[in-house]
Amino acid sequence: MRAGGIEGARRGKRVKTTRTDPAADRHPDLVKWKFTASAPNALWVTDLTYVPAWAGGGLRVCFLIDAFSRMIVGWRAASHMRTTMVLDSIEMARRSRRILLPSLICHSSAGSQFTSIRYGERLAEIGAVPSIGSIGDSLDNALAETVDGYYKVELIYGPARSRPWKTVEDVDLATLGWVHWHNTARLHGYLDDLPPAEL
Repeated sequence: MRAGGIEGARRGKRVKTTRTDPAADRHPDLVKWKFTASAPNALWVTDLTYVPAWAGGGLRVCFLIDAFSRMIVGWRAASHMRTTMVLDSIEMARRSRRILLPSLICHSSAGSQFTSIRYGERLAEIGAVPSIGSIGDSLDNALAETVDGYYKVELIYGPARSRPWKTVEDVDLATLGWVHWHNTARLHGYLDDLPPAEL
């Protein structure tokens, strides 16, 4: 690759987005590395990822992904890591699905946003059950980590990007377009090279 002047895709510097509260009760891991579902709205996975920006200490983006189709059903970009951004992404997902979700498991990392009382209460209100993987093991949330990874490669650090993003509005608008492309046009090997919307 060096001889040919080719560089691999870059995902950026490692930035810690999971801030674990050691005193918080944690929900059990109901997924155990099985990131598959036999129907929509049976398993959603979620995580936060860091986006470098001129705005303060950078931005965070939260995605909710349906494990059945790999569709991003909810997301939120924000200049903070508070629980409200996660709740906003849940609300977007709930509205897009227009139903109560009594058999849904929502799996996440062990960040304090996902162990908070408000997060657990909101999932209970829509009939969903929280699930949390172990601390410090990205395999326990591998599907969400994968989506975060190719979001960064394809959009955030994409080939046309040479400097940080300016504002949360810039990232929000660009992410809106990327999520639409991801859901309606991006081919997924797991789905036999179909986009999520065609499942």
